[in-house]
Amino acid sequence: MKKLLLPFLLISAMTMAQKKYVMVIHGGAGTITKANLTPEKEKEYRDKLTEALQKGYSELKNGKSSLDAVTTAIMVMEDSPLFNAGKGAVFTNEGKNELDASVMTGNNLKAGAVAGVTTIKNPILAAKTVMEKSEHVMMAGKGAEDFAKLQGLEIVDPNYFWTEKTWNSLQKMKVKESEKKISATQQKQPDYFLIDQKFGTVGAVALDKNGVITAGTSTGGMTNKKYNRIGDSPIIGAGTYANDQVGLSATGWGEFFIRTVASKTAADRMKFLKENVKDASQASIDEIGRLGGSGGIIALDKDGNIAMPFNTEGMYRGAVTDKGEIEVLIYK
Repeated sequence: MKKLLLPFLLISAMTMAQKKYVMVIHGGAGTITKANLTPEKEKEYRDKLTEALQKGYSELKNGKSSLDAVTTAIMVMEDSPLFNAGKGAVFTNEGKNELDASVMTGNNLKAGAVAGVTTIKNPILAAKTVMEKSEHVMMAGKGAEDFAKLQGLEIVDPNYFWTEKTWNSLQKMKVKESEKKISATQQKQPDYFLIDQKFGTVGAVALDKNGVITAGTSTGGMTNKKYNRIGDSPIIGAGTYANDQVGLSATGWGEFFIRTVASKTAADRMKFLKENVKDASQASIDEIGRLGGSGGIIALDKDGNIAMPFNTEGMYRGAVTDKGEIEVLIYK
């Protein structure tokens, strides 16, 4: 009887064992529901998220670093017009595309970031290059572009980032802003900054065979942003953070992630309060929600546990296990 029972117990234990994830990604959080996403468009998003996970996993499987995996996965999304990063970046009030990105490796706390760039094809590569080829953490604007060019990164004409979808979004936002100003004047209420409810920031966190965690984030910011506004994505500790325990990447209303230092706060909760990755990252999102902000965070810890909390209608997200099993989710 015992001989028959032992294999059954082993199979049960294996079935119930926690999956070990090696990469988690996001493609933005916001008003994402089945009602406003056609089956065709949903398939496009699922296919592109799957491609990003497949290419990132391939790097890890072949023994490459988590840094390589993260940049590879994010570049897939930067090169797609589906997301608000790289090719699909949204427009500023002036009709420009100003891009931000950052990356951080957890074992040595090295980081790199670029902000407000307009001609770098893949900002995540620029962030990686700042980390690896300079003594700085963040570069901005023309200086960051000059540095990227010197390092041999691909420079494009700003028109490369133009898409009809994002251009039309800017025009709609300007109309809404005008109408809101009239309404606010009549009601004698403050004219709050209009928030684009379709956040499309992209990010990835990976755990490689050496146990090193890397996190990265890339974005075009907010539609209709003004005065060279910079959000949380290029700010280490806000939109991106990694240490030897966990890596995190955020998406959403950046000002709130900056004010709460959302990613670092979650990592600190794990370190000092001994919370698990799900409770710690959820606490950061809950705090942002209490302040009136919205968005989500993806997190991956050193043991391969993941968390993907968000307080919006949906978040483009996915993960891959050490066995290559891919999961892609969109709605709540």
